[in-house]
Order: sequence, then C-alpha cells, then structure tokens
Amino acid sequence: MLQLTFTGAEVLRPDGLSTSTLSLSDGQIVEGQVGRVIDLSGMRILPGIVDMHGDGFERHLAPRRGAMKDLGQGLASAEAELAANGITTAVLAQFWSWEGGMRGRDFALRFLNALKGYQGTGTDLQVQLRFEYAMLEDYSAFEATVAEHAVPYVVFNDHLPHKALEKGKKPPRLTGQALKGGRSPEAHLQLMQGLHAAMPRAEGAVADLAQRLSARGVILGSHDDATAEVRATWQARGVSVSEFPETRVAAEAAEGGIVLGAPNVVRGGSHSGNVSAAELIADGLGDALASDYHYPAPRQAALILAEEVGLQRAWALVSSGPAALLGLQDRGELTPGKRADLVILDAAGRIGATLAGGRITYLSGAVAERFMR
Repeated sequence: MLQLTFTGAEVLRPDGLSTSTLSLSDGQIVEGQVGRVIDLSGMRILPGIVDMHGDGFERHLAPRRGAMKDLGQGLASAEAELAANGITTAVLAQFWSWEGGMRGRDFALRFLNALKGYQGTGTDLQVQLRFEYAMLEDYSAFEATVAEHAVPYVVFNDHLPHKALEKGKKPPRLTGQALKGGRSPEAHLQLMQGLHAAMPRAEGAVADLAQRLSARGVILGSHDDATAEVRATWQARGVSVSEFPETRVAAEAAEGGIVLGAPNVVRGGSHSGNVSAAELIADGLGDALASDYHYPAPRQAALILAEEVGLQRAWALVSSGPAALLGLQDRGELTPGKRADLVILDAAGRIGATLAGGRITYLSGAVAERFMR
C-alpha cells in the first residue's frame, strides 16, 4: 500500500474546498505527513466517485453476440474505463430478465461467477441484480442466487410493453429483441403475453420477495417510478431506493433514496422525455447521480451542477450521497479513517489520477508527471 502526502492542492472536505495537505497510508486517509510528498499545486483532489447504478460494462462483456468467452477479460476492460472516469466504487447493474441474451438468467449467472473470481487493480466492483418481477417461475432461483452470491442490492424492474400487449398489438422492435434473446419473434411475443397476464399475481409475489430480501439486509430499489402511487406502493413493500423516477410527482412522493441519471444532466434533459434531473436537484430532490449507461457522466454532471448548486453539494451526489444509500460508511469523504478513494483533477478539470483503496488505478498527463518527479 502506498504512503503519500499531497500538498498544494485544493482538497474537497466535508466542510468545503480549501488548500490543505492530504495524506494516505495503508489504504486510508490519515492525519499528518507520511511517506513521499507530492506537490499538486494548481490541482484539485475530490472524493472518489461512487457509482450506484451503471450498465456501461455490458459493451465490454459482450462487444458482439458470443464474442466474449472470458468475462474476466471484459471486467478488466470495464475496470480500466471506470478508473479513467474517477469511479472508485462501481455497482454493476446486471439484468435478470425475460429479454434473454446477456440480460437473461444464464448470462447473469456467468457474470456473477466471473465477478466472484475476478482480481482487479483496486476498484471496488459490486453488483446489483435487476429482476424483472413478472418472471414468477424464476423467483426461487433468483432468491437462491442472491443468497449464494451475497448480492447486496436488488432492483425490481418491469420493462414489459403493457400498453401494446393490452391492445393485442405487436410491440415495437419485436424481431430485433427476439433475436437478441435467441428466440423467434412468435415465441418472444408469446412469452411477453404470458408474463403480462401474470402481472396481478406478480404484484403479490414481489411484495413477499421484497420482505424476505429486506430481512436479509439486501438494499432494495424500484426503477422508473412514474406516479406517486407507484412509489408509495414500493415504499410500503420496504423498497427504499427510487432509481430514475420518470416524473416530478414520483420524485416528490419518494421518502429519500432518489437516484437520478447523470446523463440526463449532461444532455440537459431526459432522452426519453422524462423529468429533468437538474431541475429536481435544483429543487432539493435527489440523493445520488449514477452513470446509468455512460461512465464519464457522473464527473461531467457534478461539474455542470457545481455552477448552480456549488461544488460541495454537487460532488456529494456522486460520492457521499450514493455511499450513504449503499450503507458504505467507510468512503465518500476525504476524512481521516475513510478509505483512500480519491480523484485528482488537473488545472483543466481533467482526471489525472484515480486512487481506490490507496491503490493507483489510473494515472495520466500532468498529474502523472508530478508523481514521477
């Protein structure tokens, strides 16, 4: 483990930004000067990014259908991208879905086994399983998998195209989705119709499942809440996290635990016409920003929001905020005793170094030159 003392940089601590000394030893932030001293004058040190929902790793694990046989190599590639974007804790959001392919049960099991055996460079890779709760026949296997792999975070999804199915229509993009799942369009449609018909039973089953998982200490979330009634229903089931609420009323109904999409902020709004994440944050709604599908987005979004709400509050949305929702009390702030998870920005605001648990996971440019002196 490194023993380093950084001097001259602006450091973002819980009480704000100031030019001060920051030291790390044995993977933790420590007081006083230790080890080698590195002058980072003109640069900025921020807490490492805690990304509590990202599926950008999918492109590394399956760049083309069937192309990636060794998922461990894909995880290494994903970790490199995470580190280059200042992410020190990454929750990899893996589907367990009727959609099949790399979102199906078999791939989820392959992914969990690969992650279990993966030895990375230092980034804390955690897992979230996204369960399509209409899959009544999968409940037993899913619950057993959560227990076997000690999955800490489960999110309940429902991506069925209910409106089209209710009208007896073929959903859009049916053929493409069927091929990804390894089915004929006819078989894929029949599967969706059966799951749609089972939704009344699934509502009762998921409430019982949520209760059992919660009793084990699993963090539970819902996805794309559209109404206040939907969010209230999930909260009554003990589902505390609301990922990417689609409307303001759904966000206002949430009793905390609101995770918003960082790409929504970067784009200046939702790509699908949902509520603006930046507007919710400006109104005090939102506890965390997540990468969703684009790992550069948390850093970009936080720096954009800093212009409106200040760096301390904006960066908390990608560090201490998500750490608190995940129950990770050992990170998210640059204070003695916390994990040495940090990001060093150069004078232009680019990431020059990422350290996770006191290990260098990314080093580049002017910051690298300072380290090498």
